[in-house]
Amino acid sequence: MSEPIYERFLGKWILDVASCIYEQGDPPKSGTYEITKHGEKISFRMQWVDAENEAYDMTFSGVPDGEPTPFAGGDLADALSITAVSKDRLNTSAYMKGVELMIATRTLSEDGASMRITQTVRLPDGTEPTNTSTYHRMQ
Repeated sequence: MSEPIYERFLGKWILDVASCIYEQGDPPKSGTYEITKHGEKISFRMQWVDAENEAYDMTFSGVPDGEPTPFAGGDLADALSITAVSKDRLNTSAYMKGVELMIATRTLSEDGASMRITQTVRLPDGTEPTNTSTYHRMQ
């Protein structure tokens, strides 16, 4: 059996705080990102400390088939899709009532040692602020 297309994303990553370019909100003071495989699903766990020193821990998972599935995102999202685009690109999208409101694109460096995450949110006023950050693979 061959490796899943997203295999190179699996592992634990640490935020390079100096890499953060945020158009919406303040960048975190620190953070980690973990991507694991559980059967057909992959899970994402993000832990970070924000500019006010509040700690956060968020996890979501799904099958990386590009299909939106129900998601308990409150007023922000009711469905989520995970798409394994290529061995170097892994996307997630959040939807509300069938409308894509957020897309996060994860892109690996050629050597697989760093992962760039670009997150764009579509706001009601038509603007699309983008936050970008880089994570380095933990050894």
